[in-house]
Amino acid sequence: MSTIEALDEASDYFDYIIDLLDKLEKLGPLPGILLPFIEAFLPFLPLFVFVMANSVAYGLLKGFLYSWIGSSVGSIAIFFLIRKFHKTRLVTKIMQNKQVIHITSWVERHGFGPLFILLCFPFSPSSIINIVAGLSKVSKQQFILAVLLGKSVMIFSIAYIGTSILEFAKNPTKTIIVTGCILVFWIFGKFLEKKLLRKSKRKS
Repeated sequence: MSTIEALDEASDYFDYIIDLLDKLEKLGPLPGILLPFIEAFLPFLPLFVFVMANSVAYGLLKGFLYSWIGSSVGSIAIFFLIRKFHKTRLVTKIMQNKQVIHITSWVERHGFGPLFILLCFPFSPSSIINIVAGLSKVSKQQFILAVLLGKSVMIFSIAYIGTSILEFAKNPTKTIIVTGCILVFWIFGKFLEKKLLRKSKRKS
């Protein structure tokens, strides 16, 4: 498939989602939240299109909020499902994979930082990140914090960038704003992470 054909297909899919949201208008924010939530379980679905469609259908602020809620809750749900069923045969087999062991141990050593950075980027494999975090010994607080902050940056970036990546690259102001948001949220997240760790150590 050529680049032009791929763009046309994405545009058609975007129009279809917009039409679907219009038809489901009576359900309020539910469709806008459910689409990103479902994407967390079915990663082949285009989150980028869902976020852009929400921004058009609900407005930038509400579209961002609904996309952020749906995507964040979906990621957290997968994390807890993996934690709950980690003793099943399939999950145990995955945990014994050498590559998975290497990745999970790396995530365990670094905690919030790498999870946050990975979740900030729109095209990062978030479904794999959710599973790996669930298999690791990363605390629930660290993961939830990374998801809520990382997803907020990622969803904001998609909504703010718009449908044209080329336009984003040509506009240094947008680049500076998104980069600044990533930096601020990373610092804020590291501060909260240290606070949570100190609190857990005092309790133990």
